[in-house]
Amino acid sequence: MNENFQWRPQPEAQVVLDRLCAELLERSVFLQTFASRLEGECGTRLFDWIDYLVVPVCEVQNLPGVGFEICRQGGLHHPGAVFPKVFTNVEAEQVAEWGMGLKVDSCVEFAVAHGIRSLIEGKPTAPLRMLSVEDSPLVLVRAVERHGWFDMKLAGVSDATCVDYLKIQEAFLRRRRSYTDSAVGFSILNNLLDQAVALLGRARAADCFFRSERRFWMERNRAARVQKRRQDKLGLGWANHDHHTYRSSRENFAKLVATFERLGLECRERFHAGSEAGWGAQVMESEEAGIVVFADVDMSAQEVMGDFSHDGLAASENLGTVGMWCELHGDSLFEAGMHHLECQFDFEALADGLRHEAGIEMMAPFSDLPNLRQQFTLGELWKVDGMRIERLLENGQISSAQAKQFSERGAIGSHLENLERRNGYKGFNQEGVNQVIAATDPRRQ
Repeated sequence: MNENFQWRPQPEAQVVLDRLCAELLERSVFLQTFASRLEGECGTRLFDWIDYLVVPVCEVQNLPGVGFEICRQGGLHHPGAVFPKVFTNVEAEQVAEWGMGLKVDSCVEFAVAHGIRSLIEGKPTAPLRMLSVEDSPLVLVRAVERHGWFDMKLAGVSDATCVDYLKIQEAFLRRRRSYTDSAVGFSILNNLLDQAVALLGRARAADCFFRSERRFWMERNRAARVQKRRQDKLGLGWANHDHHTYRSSRENFAKLVATFERLGLECRERFHAGSEAGWGAQVMESEEAGIVVFADVDMSAQEVMGDFSHDGLAASENLGTVGMWCELHGDSLFEAGMHHLECQFDFEALADGLRHEAGIEMMAPFSDLPNLRQQFTLGELWKVDGMRIERLLENGQISSAQAKQFSERGAIGSHLENLERRNGYKGFNQEGVNQVIAATDPRRQ
C-alpha cells in the first residue's frame, strides 16, 4: 500500500465524539426515537448518518488534541478518519448551542417519511439543502442533502443551474452502456462528463454521476432493492454509502482512472496482493463530492512497481477473477455496472434484517477486525450472453463444464456489501479483500 496513506484507528477522537453525541441525544426526543428505528428497521447506526455536529465553544477547544484540524470551509474536521465535521453555533448560524445534521439523499423524501412540514432551505438540486427536523433552544436537528458541496453555508445558485443538474442527471441515467469498441464508449462518455463539469463543476457532476450509477447497480441486485426500500422508509436513500467498487479489464483500466479524474476524484492508496492473488486496486476519492471509488483489475506482482493506474496495462489472455468477470458481463463503467456498493451499517443488524425480511443470506465475513467488519451478500446471478461464453470457450479460457454452467445458470454478478467501521478507521483490509476476490470468481460458483 502507498506509504502516504497509512490509515489508523482514532479511538481517542471516537470517545470524544461519542460523548458529544450522547449529549445531543439527551437533548433531542427526535434523535432518541430515530436512533432506535435506524437499528431496528434498516440495520444502521445513528453515527453513520451524521453529516456534522454543532457543539459549544468549550467543547470545540478539546478537539485539536484528538486530531481535528481547522477546515478551509469552516469548522473542524479529522483528516485521518471517517468522522463528521464539528462546528460552533456561531459558525452554524443557529441559536441553540447544540445541533446535528443528518445525511439524506433527499430532504423531500425525509420530510414525507417523518411528516415534517417545515420549509426546505435551498432550491431543488442545489449544492446544499437543509430541513429543520427539531428546532428548540436545546437543540437544532436538520436533514442535510448535498450535491457535491462540502460547505455548511447554502450556495446561491440560479434556477437555470438547478435545471442543468436535472438535464445532466437524465443524460447519465439514459446513457448508452454497450459498445463493440470500448474506445468509442470512453469518448462518448467523457464528452458527456465534460459537458456536466462545464455546467455543474466537478463535485456536483460527480454527485450526479454516482447517483445514477447507484441506481443502475440497484436495478440489477435484489439485496440492494430490499435494503434501499428499508432505508427509504426513514427517508434516507443511499446517503450512508462508503465506496463504489468498479471492475475493469486491463486494457481499459487507465482510461477508467482518467475518467474518474475528470470528475475530480484523486488517487489515494493502491492495493496489490502479490503473485498468488493476481489483482490490484486503486482507491480514488473526491472529498468535496463525498465519493470514494475502489477500482479492481487483474495485475501481476511485477506490474505493481510502476504507475499502473496511469501508465496502462496490456491485455492478457490469462484471466484472473476480475478479468473473467469483465469478460462475462462487461466492464463496470459500461454494461455491467458496479460490482458492489459498500455502505456503513450495524454489521449484525443488517445481516439479521435482510435474512428475516427477505431471506437474503450473507457470505462469510472477509474482515472481522476490531475497527473494520466486511461481508458480501450472496452474489446475484446474471444471465450471460451466449457469444461471450462461446468466445471464452474458443480461447480456452473456460472449460466445457463452465460454459454449460454459465449458459444454464448464469454467473455471479453483483453484491451489496455490509461494512461497519469503528474508531473512524478509513482504510481497508488487504488480506480480507484477497479472500473475497477469490471467492467471487464466477468459475468457483
